[in-house]
Amino acid sequence: MRRSLFRKILSATAAVTLFGGLLAAYSASASPAAASPEPTTEYSVPVMEKPSDTAISRPGLRSQSSQTIVDSACTDTSPTEQICYELTKPKRIEPAGGFSSQDAIPFPYWCSQSGGNIVAASRTEVCRVAGLTLTTRVTSNGVTTVTGQLYSNVYDYSFSSANFPNWQHQIGVAPYDGWGDAARASVTGSMQALGECVTDGSGAFPTQSLAPTDAQIREGYAGVETTITLADTKGDAYCTTLWTLTLTVPGYPASTVQTSLSETVCDNVIGSNGFRPARVGCVIPWYPALVTYSQSRYPNLASHVSRAQASGLPGATFAAPLNRTEDPDTVDTNRKLACGDAPSIEGMSCDEYPLATTSQGLASGGERRTFEGCGINAPTGVTGPTGASACMIPEGENQGQGAVMAAFYYDNRVLEGDPYRVGIGS
Repeated sequence: MRRSLFRKILSATAAVTLFGGLLAAYSASASPAAASPEPTTEYSVPVMEKPSDTAISRPGLRSQSSQTIVDSACTDTSPTEQICYELTKPKRIEPAGGFSSQDAIPFPYWCSQSGGNIVAASRTEVCRVAGLTLTTRVTSNGVTTVTGQLYSNVYDYSFSSANFPNWQHQIGVAPYDGWGDAARASVTGSMQALGECVTDGSGAFPTQSLAPTDAQIREGYAGVETTITLADTKGDAYCTTLWTLTLTVPGYPASTVQTSLSETVCDNVIGSNGFRPARVGCVIPWYPALVTYSQSRYPNLASHVSRAQASGLPGATFAAPLNRTEDPDTVDTNRKLACGDAPSIEGMSCDEYPLATTSQGLASGGERRTFEGCGINAPTGVTGPTGASACMIPEGENQGQGAVMAAFYYDNRVLEGDPYRVGIGS
């Protein structure tokens, strides 16, 4: 595993506290500690929850989903001993002492916003947190007695690079409360790579005790590398990284929990960008990366885009992103319908929003609109999410936008159908 490519990596045996609060499992059997109130801290990193209805993915991408293979199970290998686990919804608790930016942490603080669902905070990072309750029971003379419970959080965190063919899936178990036999549990694990990928390196989850229940993360990691190496290979292969954790309590049978991530997609279709070469890379295709237009460098472009978005056109938010199209006919139709009759003014050029290289352009329907002073013969004062806006801006700014978009598509591996957002910066 090329660990130098990645940040936030510690030794697999390190025990560290997760920033943002350890997520206490919430269940009917949870201890009083799990009933702490929700914190009020807000984090500045924009986090998107993966859509639950129709997953945003590239055309042809095989259907797959990250999951916990079994959400509850009991292992009973003798007439008297039994060990069970149940996956529960996590609950955030603020950590004592807060967080220092100097702390070395393997899991980013925005993981705490997962709430049990897949979330991402960038084009290359994805996380999920689940609660885990481990229960031990003993049966004597036909009477079953609970002899212990252990409450933990399980963290799945995967991060990749748009410039390399490998990525890493880290997993952590953080016990925060428990009693009896279950509180003496230990955990170990291993990872498999399923699909068009192979494991990369010898990383694993070494055996670690879950005592004491101190909310420290017991961590394991393993690398994986795509087998997508042929030129022009689209991101239509799949890879699932599957962790199997074995929970052991002295005197009881072992119990296993499996959890997987299937969010990272690799391709070799992005071409070169100037002096920067074509390369294989891996991203989270459903996460809409943000391209920012500088207001100081491109004032007229930024003004047009911000007004167009304010009028209701998409592209500013996770809920309504733009989607790239590489179909030349669609791009051409978008441009012609938006700017085909634009006036010929020296030093000026017609800008359309949404961009011609998106599936939200006029080829998909709607009417053209504009704003006062834009020099376009179209209605003003129009609002709503359909259609497109056109405006004459300095030719140099329009050319600059083209360069910004080419670099953005390259840097974030934005392919056909991939979502992205457009923002205005300083």
